[in-house]
Amino acid sequence: MTDLDATSSPYLTGAWAPVADESTCAHLEVCGRLPTALSGTYLRNGPNPAFEPIGRYHLFDGDGMVHGVELRDGTARYRNRYVRSRGLEAEVRAGHALYGGLSEFRLPNPDVIAEAGMMKNTANTNVIHHAGRTLALMEAAPPTELDQDLATIGEWDFGGHLEGPMTAHPKVDPDTGELCFFGYSPFAPYVRFHVADRTGALTTTVPVNLPRPVMMHDFAVSQRRVAFFDLPALFDVDAMLAGGAGIRWAPEAGARIGVLDRCAPEAGVRWMEVEPFFMFHVLNAWDDGEVMVVEGCRSARLNTSFGDEPLAEAVMPALHRWRIDAVAGTVAEEPLDDLPSDFPRVNDDRAGHRTRYGYVGHPRHWTATEACFDGVVKHDFDTGSSTIHTYGATVVSGEALFVADPDRAGEDGGWLLNLVHDPEHGSLVVLDAESMVEVARVHIPVRVPSGFHGNWVPAD
Repeated sequence: MTDLDATSSPYLTGAWAPVADESTCAHLEVCGRLPTALSGTYLRNGPNPAFEPIGRYHLFDGDGMVHGVELRDGTARYRNRYVRSRGLEAEVRAGHALYGGLSEFRLPNPDVIAEAGMMKNTANTNVIHHAGRTLALMEAAPPTELDQDLATIGEWDFGGHLEGPMTAHPKVDPDTGELCFFGYSPFAPYVRFHVADRTGALTTTVPVNLPRPVMMHDFAVSQRRVAFFDLPALFDVDAMLAGGAGIRWAPEAGARIGVLDRCAPEAGVRWMEVEPFFMFHVLNAWDDGEVMVVEGCRSARLNTSFGDEPLAEAVMPALHRWRIDAVAGTVAEEPLDDLPSDFPRVNDDRAGHRTRYGYVGHPRHWTATEACFDGVVKHDFDTGSSTIHTYGATVVSGEALFVADPDRAGEDGGWLLNLVHDPEHGSLVVLDAESMVEVARVHIPVRVPSGFHGNWVPAD
């Protein structure tokens, strides 16, 4: 890989500055004490461009790099590996970038398109483990399978049954083991909903009819229902192919929330119009009789620019609740907090059910171009209270992942894991989720850039 010109984008500096090396580090120093019941591997994905970008660089453009911290018997080891997409492999052979990005799209030459496609599958947004497979995800392409050492196996299409891309935010039903997900496209059909059973076999594919192509980053799944968010972040393929912004905010197009019955997906989606807004991430969803309740981080508009018009001021999402009655055709909503936040998570063993606790990132500062987190906020929705834990004055934190303690029955009986960035190294911080007190900090002797989303793979 090659050095990057850090002056070309703010997302190539500071906590987001990429690392060139793939490292394996054993016998990591641990301050505090790792719980022995915390046995498995924490995986987190993020953008890490291997070459100087062509044109303007967007944070979502970088090549995927998965970071893994394995915890076992109170010890820890670390490794990081690039997701070796076909596009990245072509660039490695060429010795330079071949693809443009979201803010300034450029087609590679025909030979590269024939080998690796018109758009590089960076697989840089999330990483999950389901039915024995570890999958690195981006929302515009199929998933990429990794082996247990994080080496790339290749794109996975569910045995030839998956058509189109897969969302970076699939949902695992803790009761059935099913993986529910969707894929969106700038070409019709614009959205497809899928279900894979606990063995990983694709059992359901249903087209979701939209009047136009939109960027649909996340969705919501309860025990009985699925909610889709048709929000006015519109694709403009002609503009993208001309080298312009492929996604633009168009509130005049309106916004809708749609509900699908999981037991009868062939019946289609019931849509309800709402005032335009945007939401990158859902916290959770559950059923309250005939009403589907969804919680997520809502902002007044799309809170990132894709090269069309830079944001004039910070657009800050905050926790919000929607009560969706598909029978009556109504949506009631309310804010849950006025503190800006994102990266919401719950105890995944309770996903799809009502949860008392939710966890979101705590902002150190939020500007038009950067959201910097330094801690985690625990929300108690029963009492309306919250508890804030910050990781330190010099660190930049990401998404706090809840891992359940097998010896505790309470919903918050477990730990919160967060991979944080220090200027010269990384750390995995472990909090007790009940007390919100730090119990251990694993020091990683190499720098770990900021990233997006991840999950826990139990040792068994």
